[in-house]
Amino acid sequence: MPSPHKTPVIDICNLSLEFPSPRGAVKALKDVSLHINPGEIVGLVGESGSGKSVIAMSAMRLLPQGQFRQTGGTVRVLGSDIMAMSEAELERRRGRDIAMVFQEPMNALNPTIRIGRQITAILRRHQGIDHQTAIARALSLLESMQVDDALRVMDSYPHMLSGGMRQRVLLAMAFSCEPSVLVADEPTTALDVLTQAEILRLIWRKARDLGAAVLFITHDMAIVHQLCDRVYVLYAGEIAESGRTADVLRCPAHPYTRALLAAMPGSKQPKSALDAIDGTVPSLIDPPRGCRFQSRCKVADDQCGRKPAMEAVVAGAPEHEVACWRNSERRAKA
Repeated sequence: MPSPHKTPVIDICNLSLEFPSPRGAVKALKDVSLHINPGEIVGLVGESGSGKSVIAMSAMRLLPQGQFRQTGGTVRVLGSDIMAMSEAELERRRGRDIAMVFQEPMNALNPTIRIGRQITAILRRHQGIDHQTAIARALSLLESMQVDDALRVMDSYPHMLSGGMRQRVLLAMAFSCEPSVLVADEPTTALDVLTQAEILRLIWRKARDLGAAVLFITHDMAIVHQLCDRVYVLYAGEIAESGRTADVLRCPAHPYTRALLAAMPGSKQPKSALDAIDGTVPSLIDPPRGCRFQSRCKVADDQCGRKPAMEAVVAGAPEHEVACWRNSERRAKA
C-alpha cells in the first residue's frame, strides 16, 4: 500500500483493461493496483504476455485510442488522472514530467533524423532554450551517459550506432528534462551482458542524482535484485505478489514467484538443469475464475477455483503482500 507520508508519483488502483478481438475481448489487466513513491525504483516482473507493457503504456497513455476499453480503476500520475487529461496537457507532460525508454531503441528513434537534432528538439520544446544552448546541453547529456565521442554521435543517424549506443541516446533523451518519473520497458533485453550492466548502472545513478522515480519492467529477476527497491510480480494480467525486493527474494510467498526464482541461472549448481514452469499462460479471452496460475501450480487444489485476495504475508506487515490461498492457510496455522 502507498506510504501515508508520501504521495505516489504513479498510483494505479484496481485497473482493469481489455482489448477487442474477433474471438472476444482479451482481458489484459484485472484489478491491477501498484504505486511508486518519489525516488523509488520499482520493478514489474513477469513472463511475456503477462501485461507488463500494457501497464507501462497505460501510465503514459500511449495505448491507441479506440483500440482498448478501460473497464475499471484509475491511473494517476503526479496526482492527476492521466486518462482524463487533454491531448495538450499530455503533450506538455510527456518528456518533461514523465519519460519512457523502450525495449528497442531503433524503433523509438526517428531513422531519418540525426541524433543531435532529435535531442535538441526535446530540449527546445520543453525547456524553451535557444539552439546553441540546446546543443551544449545535448552534448553534456550524452557525456553523462558515458558516450565518449558525443560530437560524432550527435552527427550520426540511428542506424550508424550500436544497440548499446542507441540505448544510451534514448536514456539521454529520457533524462533530458529531468523528469519526475521514468518508465523503462525492458530497456536491456536486446543487449549483451556487459552493455546491459552498464545501462543498469546509468539508470540507477541518474535516477538517484535527479531523485526520479523509475518503473522498471523486466522478465529477469536478477535485474530486479540488482536495481529495484520494491517489486510487483505480474501473472496473466493480475498482481500475484508485491513487496520490498529483499523480502520477496528472500521469502517468496507465491508459487509463481518461487518458480521464477528457480528458473534463474544462479539458483542451481553449474551444469545443472534449470527448473521450468510447466504448461502455458491461460487464455485471457476466457481466463480461469479463480487464481490464474492454478493450471500450472504444483500445490493447487479445489480452493484455487476461487479468486484469492491480496493479503500480508506476515500479519501486520502490509509492505509484503501475496494473492494465494496457501498463504492464508499458513497464516491460519501460525
